[in-house]
Amino acid sequence: MDVLSLFRLDGEVAVVTGAGTGIGRGIAVGLASAGADVVVAGRRLDKIEAVAAEIRAAGRRSLAVATDVMFDEEVQNLIDRTVAEFGKLDIWVNNAGGLQGERPVALRQHSEESFEQIVGLNFTATWRCIRLAQAAITPGGRFINVSSVAADRNGSPTNGPYGAAKAALNHLSKTYALELARRKIRVNVLSPGPVDTEDSRESLHDGLAGLEAMAKATTLGRLGTEEDLAAAAVYLASRASDWVTGQVLRVSGGI
Repeated sequence: MDVLSLFRLDGEVAVVTGAGTGIGRGIAVGLASAGADVVVAGRRLDKIEAVAAEIRAAGRRSLAVATDVMFDEEVQNLIDRTVAEFGKLDIWVNNAGGLQGERPVALRQHSEESFEQIVGLNFTATWRCIRLAQAAITPGGRFINVSSVAADRNGSPTNGPYGAAKAALNHLSKTYALELARRKIRVNVLSPGPVDTEDSRESLHDGLAGLEAMAKATTLGRLGTEEDLAAAAVYLASRASDWVTGQVLRVSGGI
């Protein structure tokens, strides 16, 4: 038995949203290193073009498609461009999300607009992407939805809409797993703990002290890396996880 061969993605075509930086970039590069051709999607064309160029330099095919996952027509364009360029779609990673620079505040202090924006990006956008992409993905395809350990906390006093959206995302993923199982399409969740990325550093308002505090809060005493999440994504995208669907895989350093 050649177990390592189960992790290979040769001949597969993957889409990764929110792939210009951070976890999304790491997952896109990781899938490519396992053999996949990767469509890199995100709102900033300069960022996603750089990631696509990195993947091409490593010997895989890659396409950058500017996409705002908040809009049906842009997601559909991403799907159409993928199929037109590569002839099929096997793997879709819903990574777009986050707080988009908003300072965490108490739930009662959010306006309806800010609440809807956070929930829309971290929950509704994933519903939208799967709803549209499931018709194009190959039988036996895989959806991987990036959530957060914030979904499992006993409340989030300064980050309520985000935690609630990610909790809803986990449930959504399990329901999609049931609905799409007849076509052998698997749907799983990747749930990161605190990860040291450019995005996380920019979102922290207490700088290095905040990073050090998050590292100490983990059982393993360090922050996660893009590579940690990329390795888990390769597992969920590959035949190594062929009997896994509707599950939440925590990659969190033990928290």
